[in-house]
Amino acid sequence: MSDASSAPNDKPVVTTPAQKRWLASIWFRELPYGVVLVLTMVGVAYTSITKRPTIAYWEFLAPVTAALCIWSGWRHARAKNAQLRLIWTQTAHWLAFFVAMNLLLLPSVQDMLNADATGLAILLLLALGTFVAGVHIPSREICILGLVMALFVPAIAWIDEAALIVLLGAGVVAGVVAAFWWIGSRGEAVTQDRLA
Repeated sequence: MSDASSAPNDKPVVTTPAQKRWLASIWFRELPYGVVLVLTMVGVAYTSITKRPTIAYWEFLAPVTAALCIWSGWRHARAKNAQLRLIWTQTAHWLAFFVAMNLLLLPSVQDMLNADATGLAILLLLALGTFVAGVHIPSREICILGLVMALFVPAIAWIDEAALIVLLGAGVVAGVVAAFWWIGSRGEAVTQDRLA
């Protein structure tokens, strides 16, 4: 076998400054999803430790997630009409879920639910709202975020005393999601290199 035929396989992969900037922009673009995921993990851990529904926390997380959904859909909404429609539909969508969360807090409903069930129901509504918003935007990242949030519901229900295990499991899930995003971004980088 000649040196010429083996040379392409022996070359190290060199990342140019332009590719580094492009990869950094991808990670910066994905950062808000990671922040909302971390905020969700903090809420899950707090709920697991205190055994109280963190209603105010989930109510805080709903508008944060709504803002993330609008930000995520903004790149698809090029025209002014599309941008206004995005803001209007996401505002109405998240107001509906916010009202549903607060319906769980009515005294007649609280007579039927304990604190753990209320917290789980509110988290499930937040996860469902996130997933459905991702479908309507459309945004793969928002859909994945909603699915991961939904996975926290059985995690809290199954693990009563072990908040550390919940955090470790959430870290593993977050790592898997980050790996998929990274693999997807590398595929996009290869595609862009081929096009360039």
